[in-house]
Amino acid sequence: MVFDKKGTTTTVFQENISQEEFKTNLEKAYPKIKNDNVIVNLFSFEKLTANDVLEYLQLSNTHRASNKSFVLVTNKVSYDDVPEEICVVPTLQEARDIIEMEEIERDLGI
Repeated sequence: MVFDKKGTTTTVFQENISQEEFKTNLEKAYPKIKNDNVIVNLFSFEKLTANDVLEYLQLSNTHRASNKSFVLVTNKVSYDDVPEEICVVPTLQEARDIIEMEEIERDLGI
């Protein structure tokens, strides 16, 4: 598992591992990144379904409850295919933009 921290945002990604192992490893490593905004890069997974993305819902809800952003990045599942409460975007730049907007909203108390 690779962590790329820039400012208050950590991007997490992994190559050559199953989606289940990645999720398990992410949950184990979560205490290290719980105070950051988190981008989970899922591009390395060739096959990804909406159900696979929903596996991250509990972790996303926990993280967002602590007033931090949690964004999944994949172009294999559309944000229309998952519930509104989980944030899915097709590019890393969009993930960064979402986090920036959410940071502004938190600063303004929105």
